[in-house]
Amino acid sequence: MIERKHKYRLIISAVIMVLALIGLSARLVFLHLGPYTERRVQINELRRLERDLNVARGKILDRNGNILALDLVQKEICADPVVVHSNHQAQAVALSLGNILQIDSATIMARLNSPASRFVYLIGYGRYVDDEQASEIIRMKFPGVFLNDVMVRSYPRGASMCHVLGYVNLEREGSAGIEQRWDRYLQGVTGLLISELDGQRRELYDRRTLEIKPRKGADVTLTIDQYVQYIVERALESAVSEHQAAAAWAIVECVRTGEILAMANWPGYDANQFRTTVPDVMRNRCVANLYEPGSTFKIAVVAAALNEQVVTSSQVFDCERGTWFYRGRPLRDYHPYDKLSVADVIKKSSNIGAAKIALLLGDAPFFRYLKAFGIGEMTGIELPGEEAGILHPVSKWQPISATRIAIGHEVAVTALQMLGVICAIANDGMLMKPYIVQRVTGSDGHVLFEQKPVVVSRPIRPETAAEMKRLLTRVTEEDGTGRRARVEGYTVGGKTGTAQKPIPGGYSDVLNMASFTGFIPAEDPQLAIIVVLDEPKNVRTGGAVAAPVFKEIAEQSVRYLDIPPAGNDNFASHASGVGSRGM
Repeated sequence: MIERKHKYRLIISAVIMVLALIGLSARLVFLHLGPYTERRVQINELRRLERDLNVARGKILDRNGNILALDLVQKEICADPVVVHSNHQAQAVALSLGNILQIDSATIMARLNSPASRFVYLIGYGRYVDDEQASEIIRMKFPGVFLNDVMVRSYPRGASMCHVLGYVNLEREGSAGIEQRWDRYLQGVTGLLISELDGQRRELYDRRTLEIKPRKGADVTLTIDQYVQYIVERALESAVSEHQAAAAWAIVECVRTGEILAMANWPGYDANQFRTTVPDVMRNRCVANLYEPGSTFKIAVVAAALNEQVVTSSQVFDCERGTWFYRGRPLRDYHPYDKLSVADVIKKSSNIGAAKIALLLGDAPFFRYLKAFGIGEMTGIELPGEEAGILHPVSKWQPISATRIAIGHEVAVTALQMLGVICAIANDGMLMKPYIVQRVTGSDGHVLFEQKPVVVSRPIRPETAAEMKRLLTRVTEEDGTGRRARVEGYTVGGKTGTAQKPIPGGYSDVLNMASFTGFIPAEDPQLAIIVVLDEPKNVRTGGAVAAPVFKEIAEQSVRYLDIPPAGNDNFASHASGVGSRGM
């Protein structure tokens, strides 16, 4: 009887199991083949892997091939809080990682305290661990804790050239400088991977259906020489510290070609830490800051008047002993003078002499020459944020406008535009287009873009340019306003500028822009340099503040570049010659 009961129980159990299996099988068949198309699509989507394959941005190089910006692979530490909490290891993970990373374990615990989240950054997005820390974390083997490899933009020289290079934001987009303007070349082309995942979210390599390889970004080679840049940056930092200036900027340009060897601003910022920098510090003042140039602008009116032959360099003007009234408005000189020749108007920087020369020249010709020198027009340099400057048409000039524009008021320029004026004079009257990108080279080695010297205009004749070079050389003589710009063994030509800053209702008596722009060597100019200091304290004139900075930059640059005192023909065709030495 008992055996029969056991037999029945076994039969019933077997039947139940068979029915259950049949039911499960039917359910599986129904789920796979039944009218659940939408659910099946959802399941397939969960198993589908579609991922962009990131690619390294191209490098940015200086003219000698030194790397200024590149992509590096960094490791960021992440976690799956669900897995960590399910293993009851949240506290242990926080303590261990806190010790390894030298941060408060409470910070890590706070990030792990998201049990519903499947992904968190344990030390914050955009922060990375070094190789030694990564090795220790891997050895810990905490379930749910893992390292991600990410491509990070790196600037090996930190703050150097930051305003030229710019930076790449967290979305891997160029956001300033070369990084922004040349982003379409630098960023490359991302790849694409389509595959399937297993139940543990791992790729099934035999189910990979599509793989498009990424294409690395192109490399951008600049005309910048990193050592000349270093010279300029160091000189600016020292000058700002000495004179307590609000800011300073400077440019070094090759006279014959328009290549920019250095472009520096102070203050600067570390491009690797761009998120902690205020926007004002990021502005490239060399191309984006407009200022009234003051007396440096006198070179334009004198050059124009000499070229029009309305004056000669020996012609004498009455400088009214320091104060001159024109149309009821006074104009004063920094030092009172009686009579000065045109040559001495430049040398002594007489406002009254320059104003009278402008009146002889006439408004329309004066305006025409300024346009030919590039005033009021963007230079077209390959950087974002360039300003065009301010030069009102003659129809908007007041009766006294020519006398004020002649001394650098009622007009606004960028440092690059002002440098262009003296470059044109130094280059026998030819205005060259300034450029900072030498070439762009694709990942396959093909040159995608290459810049060559371009003549923009010829504002003055070679004879006029030669005369102006002679006059500007006198500025750096012992009794000239630019004597502090002299370089031992070389002849320097240039012009000082001290411009009061405009304020509501007029001009400030205490705030000014001090500048010096010049060329070296004067007999055969190769380098042109402009230095601008914003609001220097105590000593405030261009001759006392900016000229010594010019000297420091010029003195070291000509020796580094092997430029002899009298110049040479080889340097004039230096598209590949200037700065051929490494740092």
